[in-house]
Amino acid sequence: MITYLHIRTSLAPIITVHFKSCLAILGFIAFGVGHSTCNSIINYKIHVPLPFPINPALSALPVYQPGRPIEEVARELNLPAGDIIKLASNENPLGPSRAALKAMRKALDHVNLYPDGPAFYLREKLAARLGLRPSNLILGNGSNEIIEFLGHALLSQLSTLNSQPVSVPEVLVSQYCFAVYPIVAALFGAKLVVVPAKNYAHDLDGMLAAITPNTRLIFVANPNNPTGTIVRRDDLARFVTAVPENVVLAMDEAYVEFLDGALDLLPEIRSGRKPNLLLMRTFSKIYGLAGLRVGYGIGHPDFIAELEKVRQPFNLNAIAQVGALAALDDSAHAEKTRRLTTRGLRLYTRAFKKLALEFIPSSANFILVRVGDGQRVFNEMQKLGVIVRPMAGYQLPEWVRISIGTPKENRRCLEALGRVLGR
Repeated sequence: MITYLHIRTSLAPIITVHFKSCLAILGFIAFGVGHSTCNSIINYKIHVPLPFPINPALSALPVYQPGRPIEEVARELNLPAGDIIKLASNENPLGPSRAALKAMRKALDHVNLYPDGPAFYLREKLAARLGLRPSNLILGNGSNEIIEFLGHALLSQLSTLNSQPVSVPEVLVSQYCFAVYPIVAALFGAKLVVVPAKNYAHDLDGMLAAITPNTRLIFVANPNNPTGTIVRRDDLARFVTAVPENVVLAMDEAYVEFLDGALDLLPEIRSGRKPNLLLMRTFSKIYGLAGLRVGYGIGHPDFIAELEKVRQPFNLNAIAQVGALAALDDSAHAEKTRRLTTRGLRLYTRAFKKLALEFIPSSANFILVRVGDGQRVFNEMQKLGVIVRPMAGYQLPEWVRISIGTPKENRRCLEALGRVLGR
């Protein structure tokens, strides 16, 4: 057994010493006896307040909890990593396209060189694909970095005129929104305004009503993560038009490629009519490049130019750039992913109905299901080698989110879920 002793000294507020069954340590502590007689001391932990100030916003800053890696679960539960499946982070079960893998392997010969900072070729190809100009695009280390760019650019509490504190900026989100939005709001000292969801989806009228003179930024994800819900085309069109021009609307389209007939907001960008509109997309989902972290923002050139000022040099590494370039050309891989996702959603829908489980119809590559005690089900499924995502952090403690996998992975997941639930 390890015993802990807390000793106050003149050098530090508290010294914590822990040891294994060694009485000699008492002499060392109390009387300064040499510690060489005790070989059981493992280490010393000295808890000293940092002698420099820390950003006070960090004291209550929530920490993002990602889906658990396979290797971590294998170590913790002493399971073979090869026997574990991960359906927790909405990754592409097909992996990257072969074209992307080939391009990345070739690029490895040149990793001694810094990457192309502006990612010229990737921006050019993306612009051509989307019918935009390269100046409409900013690239990020995942779309999460684009969200952070918005915090830097929009959420300062200082007036540009006299550097005097002004009203705290507000960030408007929906209940059950992506966890990174509140984190970025807190990081930059903004006030988070959460509008209650309607049937687990965005209440756009409620969000419009919640706009105040202090509102600087609105996040809307379509489809939404973690619920998989979508906004109707007509409702979204009216909402985009109604948002005041002095408020930035960030449309998170990380899962837009899984939608059929989604409202196309690119014409608003091409025309320049909505300089306060930013679309955010990623290569992590449909293209299967989550490990490379490639995201991008689409907006008015003047707004993009401002965001570029806070982008770090070389934020997109060379391997990621060539992988994304090649992935854009492999439309067959993206279409195969869409078909796989559609079939998987149908399988889970039928299974949940058979198991009499409440679920939320999804338009993304995951599905949310109500299982009772979500954390318990998550823990028990892990023991069976299946990693899903508990939703307590999203105020949905009775639910788990399941990413669509291969047919074999989906069947195994449902088998494990039924076993844990006793159904």
